Amino acid sequence: MTMPKNILIVGLQPELIDFSSPEFSAFPGLNAAKVMEGLNASAASLVAQGHDARLCLTDFGATAHIVLRTELQTRKYDCVVVGAGVRTVATHFLLFEKIINAIHEHAPGARICFNTKPGDTAEAVNRWI
Repeated sequence: MTMPKNILIVGLQPELIDFSSPEFSAFPGLNAAKVMEGLNASAASLVAQGHDARLCLTDFGATAHIVLRTELQTRKYDCVVVGAGVRTVATHFLLFEKIINAIHEHAPGARICFNTKPGDTAEAVNRWI
């Protein structure tokens, strides 16, 4: 087994997402409960592997970089996952840039990885750690 790693999973607060909007049409059938279920299951999978996995869920940009920066300053993270809801929705382009730059500045040694849905976060992390 590898040494335990500190993992941060960054995504949007699911209850803030309008899953019926066209920008989320790439995620059919998703809702806030399913997103949280997938994120919690992925975090639990990482914990079961011996890692410390935490969620950092943000708004659409008003305070997202502050929330992330604060979390990144609380501990050294070995890997930061940026969720598909931030990365793949065109209207979140600036938010994605802010998140990547915050990770670069406040966790320069962390691996950055991307999931494709809430349920494959552990797989994304395991590609890089």
